[in-house]
Amino acid sequence: MQSTPETITPIELDGLSRDLLLDMLYRMILAREFEEQLYYLFLTRTMPGTMHQATGQEAVAVGVCSALNPDDYLTSTHRGHAHCIAKGVPVNAMMAEMFAKRSGVCKGMGGSMHLCDFSKGMLGALGIVGAGIPIAAGAALSARVRGSGQVGVSIFGDGATNEGVFHETLNMAALWKLPAIFVIENNQYALSMKNTESFAMTELYKRAAAYNMPGIRVDGNNVVAVYQAAKQAVERARRGEGPTLLECMTYRIRGHARFEQSDYRDPAEVELWKAYDPILRLRTALLESGMADEAGLDEIQARAESEIEAAIEYAEAGEDVQADDFWQYIYDEEGIHA
Repeated sequence: MQSTPETITPIELDGLSRDLLLDMLYRMILAREFEEQLYYLFLTRTMPGTMHQATGQEAVAVGVCSALNPDDYLTSTHRGHAHCIAKGVPVNAMMAEMFAKRSGVCKGMGGSMHLCDFSKGMLGALGIVGAGIPIAAGAALSARVRGSGQVGVSIFGDGATNEGVFHETLNMAALWKLPAIFVIENNQYALSMKNTESFAMTELYKRAAAYNMPGIRVDGNNVVAVYQAAKQAVERARRGEGPTLLECMTYRIRGHARFEQSDYRDPAEVELWKAYDPILRLRTALLESGMADEAGLDEIQARAESEIEAAIEYAEAGEDVQADDFWQYIYDEEGIHA
């Protein structure tokens, strides 16, 4: 077992504003606290459905979304809480969705795996592997046709790169030079199968060469590295130079879905990656640089915890979804398909 994952790189804060760095730290903590509280709530409340936690992967979501404008488009996966939070979806409405409340971001109809908020450019967390890839490309095509300057971004897992839709979409995006960024959130396992057992070549960013687009691999537990690579790709897309494939190497500390024991993984491997927690790493870098002190960082932690507590109260006070609520989203009052 190596003492340091080979993809880990130093966090370099030079050239980045203190406000940006503290905001990235806050959003990573907010995403972590959201999911940690959900884990507890599933144990102590009657909550529908299931969830897939992204503990340890928050730097990918926050780094990528920090490079986007509010009106840029994003598609996500079944493991999408952090992506939604990083894109600005209100945690109150997200939490209400988890409780199946009418005040939820999808009116209580979507649950954990189907969060979306078009007002924030979040086109959907999607349960089907690879489903968001062509949707993001479609959004990018729309932006180009309208001349809006927006970009379409899809974040997806390493397993999705073996889906046919990945190859079809990247080929089309490259041919049409779409303003798109395809982000592989490579946590090294497709459910229970390790990359080395399902990929003939595990350097997935190199697949970009087949579609004549740049392929970049970064330390996905280094939020600054992710942000800088995403910013470069976004700027290239906005200039009309076409798409980029960005591979972010990360690791999920918890199992594939809630309560899964993930005994297919070596416990030593999990402990190794815990030492490279993206939140801890940014916090340490801020302290060592003198850009923040312990008291200020503790205040950020407390503020995130308070926001999640308020979101739980908001959700619990909401109206429950009723069995026939779905009709209003299918038919109008005259029975005509809406």
